[in-house]
Amino acid sequence: QVQLVESGGGLVQAGGSLRLSCAANGRTFSSYAMGWFRQAPGKEREFVAAINWSGISTYYTDSVKGRFTISRDNAKNTVYLQMNSLKPEDTAVYYCAKDQVLRGGLSTTPRVYDYWGQGTQVTVSS
Repeated sequence: QVQLVESGGGLVQAGGSLRLSCAANGRTFSSYAMGWFRQAPGKEREFVAAINWSGISTYYTDSVKGRFTISRDNAKNTVYLQMNSLKPEDTAVYYCAKDQVLRGGLSTTPRVYDYWGQGTQVTVSS
């Protein structure tokens, strides 16, 4: 059983920054890709960013490229999402998730991820 716990959300003005963290238990964290998703009220959950098991490869949705950075520290079993130049449209609950495929590739599809955190709220005011 894998548990993922997000933290770092909050209220920030447009143009500001936040750093989300996702701490995982278990010894297998370093063998799996991780992803960040978000869900705004009344909208479907959408992919934000993913990082492969080693941290070498990353992928972002177009709307956050150049503003968000995903990273991981396998020694700490933690994945991060640094969010800069935040916009009101970034407001959502942010979730981290673990890919179910051992040393798999990067995926934007929620059904590929088998464990999810409880989410952390990010609110960007204009």
